[in-house]
Amino acid sequence: MPLRFTLRQLEYLVAVGECGSISQAAEKLSVSPPSISTSIAQLEAEFGFPFFVRKHAQGMSLTRDGRAFLAEAQAVLRDADRLNDLANDITGRVRGPFKVGCLQTFAQIVLPHLRRGFVDRYPEIEFLQTEAHQMALIEMLRNADIDIALTYDLSIPADLVFVELATLPPYLVLPEAHPLAGRDSVDLAEVAPYPMVLLDLPLSSDYFLALFAAAGVRPNIVERTRDLPIAQSLVANGFGYTIANIPPVTDLSPDGHRLRFAALTGPVRPLRMGLVHAGGGASFSKARAFVAHCRENLSTSAAGQPRIVAEDR
Repeated sequence: MPLRFTLRQLEYLVAVGECGSISQAAEKLSVSPPSISTSIAQLEAEFGFPFFVRKHAQGMSLTRDGRAFLAEAQAVLRDADRLNDLANDITGRVRGPFKVGCLQTFAQIVLPHLRRGFVDRYPEIEFLQTEAHQMALIEMLRNADIDIALTYDLSIPADLVFVELATLPPYLVLPEAHPLAGRDSVDLAEVAPYPMVLLDLPLSSDYFLALFAAAGVRPNIVERTRDLPIAQSLVANGFGYTIANIPPVTDLSPDGHRLRFAALTGPVRPLRMGLVHAGGGASFSKARAFVAHCRENLSTSAAGQPRIVAEDR
């Protein structure tokens, strides 16, 4: 007789394998722990071997056979998702799970507004968002952990596709009392000697340092942080200036101090914001619809005022 199991049972198994405990998997999937326990017991009985070693105080760990089975179960679920996407593409419906990654530098500014408009337009979409740095987003795309990523054109591998949405030149973020505050534009060589707070994220820091190298000067880095709001607060409190590309929505730092902004002049390469996907996935209706939605709702403002405008429909 053929083995009998359901995709839901595989989903429960994968969740426990990834979370390491039934309680965490139940919370992740919003189901009861007994439902998951029963499903896994049924799968083990059906296939005839244990997937997990039960550790009362330390959760559950996969057996060797369980690890092999988990990998195949993940592949089956991915194939099932592709069938669902294909059906949606054939019928033109935009529905089902849609996993969107976003660069953590600007996720809080851009993604919630885009998400709100998208799920309002397509109420059958189950929008799942993740924020991460660039290298993590690329890895998640390659592993099919996300369907699409909203990010910059920083070291996009050749096996991924980049769709440009907006061009963002770099600009200075200055404390209100800085000697260069009040200027509309500042040459990169002029600001280089002043103390700098570097946004030190993977690839992002390489981009900022390359701006100085192209101008033939070296920055005076006094602080490093991986968080843009922290960089803004350090700047506002007089610890230095920073450089950013994502336009501000306010002239206040997160701790309430005033910030000043100026365009950068010199050999400064802008960043392009866009969507990255794995190629084939973009043929499906969800990805196509999201690309169109982002193009409608993201635009750049007039020259000299780098700003992303999320337009309300």
